Amino acid sequence: MSETCLFEAKDIKKYFGVTHANENVNLKINRGHIRGLIGENGSGKSTLISIIAGIQPCDEGQMYLHGIKYSPINPLSARENKIGTVVQELGLVDGLPVGMNLFMGKTERFKKHGLLDTKNLFNEAEKLLTSWGFPDIHSRTLTENLSVEEKKIVELVRALSIDPELLILDEITQALSLNYRKKLIDIIIQLKKNGKSILLVTHDIEEMVAITDGITIMRDGEIVAERESEKTTPDEIKKLMVGRAMEGGYYRVDNNASYDKSKIVLEGVNLTSQKFQNISFELYKGEILGFTGLSDSGIHELAEAMFAIRPTSSGFIRLPQKNNVVIKTPQQAMQLSIGYVPKDRDKQALMVHDSILNNISLAGIEMTKKKFGFLSPSKRVEITQKAIDSFSIKTNGPNQQLSGLSGGNRQKVNLSRWVIQDKEILILDCPTRGVDIGVKSYIYKTMIAAKKDGISMILITDELPEVIGMCDILNIVKDGEIVKTIKRGPDLSEEAIIEVMV
Repeated sequence: MSETCLFEAKDIKKYFGVTHANENVNLKINRGHIRGLIGENGSGKSTLISIIAGIQPCDEGQMYLHGIKYSPINPLSARENKIGTVVQELGLVDGLPVGMNLFMGKTERFKKHGLLDTKNLFNEAEKLLTSWGFPDIHSRTLTENLSVEEKKIVELVRALSIDPELLILDEITQALSLNYRKKLIDIIIQLKKNGKSILLVTHDIEEMVAITDGITIMRDGEIVAERESEKTTPDEIKKLMVGRAMEGGYYRVDNNASYDKSKIVLEGVNLTSQKFQNISFELYKGEILGFTGLSDSGIHELAEAMFAIRPTSSGFIRLPQKNNVVIKTPQQAMQLSIGYVPKDRDKQALMVHDSILNNISLAGIEMTKKKFGFLSPSKRVEITQKAIDSFSIKTNGPNQQLSGLSGGNRQKVNLSRWVIQDKEILILDCPTRGVDIGVKSYIYKTMIAAKKDGISMILITDELPEVIGMCDILNIVKDGEIVKTIKRGPDLSEEAIIEVMV
């Protein structure tokens, strides 16, 4: 074993029934090294990370830390060995304040005479958050009141609190907007300078190539290649991931805005809440209307207001093509042919511990009704199977529990249940968050096909290449207000967006 090697996995195997999640995986991570780990959803990345982090044991193989055999029995054991992990799915307790989550499992140090000194705990939590550059997240805030990305930051700071020798980041960048992502990259670079090691999992291939030292590619549970980052390209990584050539252009190929300018299908009028002010816009038939901004801009809260989930203090959403009816409830929105894909699919959209059948058929319940309002079991299976087939969802069948699917296949379920209903309007909040290059390409193709069919879409995302590649019109939101609107064409560039967004 090399003197510079911090961690090594040898011949790791993990089985789930007949599925080989990891098969003879060998991985080395040197000290002061940023190692990228990439692969399609279901390639085995998260399984490998869970083994390193002590979340589950391997079935065969060995791991070594500093040349000494390493066999964590649980996540606490991994933390005690200076391995900090931020997993893809949220790992916080919503019912506890931020400070409690930060020191979960380490509260003994704050006890006096057997009682927890909460004042000291919250003060130390504030210092910790501030020291890593996140003073706006307060230690006494109830975690359930945080946004998805703020929760991810809390998980990150918790992992950093142990001064980790190895920091594992599983799909954290996909949950963060531009400003938080820049802070994260700064932290990663600083850790490397301090001799720490990072294992980074992300579906943003360009980002991975730019900030890592080396990249390990997985496919079907095995490591198929390793590359030095400075000697490879995103296109080579894509080809190695999927086993075939996959050139970049999966966005729209046209460079001009195109939609039916004679038909406004949805209109936002002076929408105002605590997170945004006086937001007005028009959505046309066949248009992809974009909204982008930093983490605190209010774009995700605006998406909730569009679907009547979040109340507004003033303003309204109306449908000009349907007698100017005003949307007041999500149920009404669905009845009026509007679908909504929220940013946090597992908490806000899907029933993760229920079947694919229930997740799809309950969203399309009107399609499954017989006479007198009774539900048709055969129709429920029929529309679910249609969604599985149409979206190539990798599953054992309609009755499989959603938690057994990869993140990309969960998102396919999330999107398919609206598309199969032929909704006229889709509100898509970060629809490609946490999915691999193959699923991302599939979602874009689905959007392009829907646009051609006259479906109107509102795309809310902090991925700048996504809004540039997909939108007809882009609204840039800063501090809760639209500060600039750019039409598809040469003026729609990252430089133009960042200039007014930051």
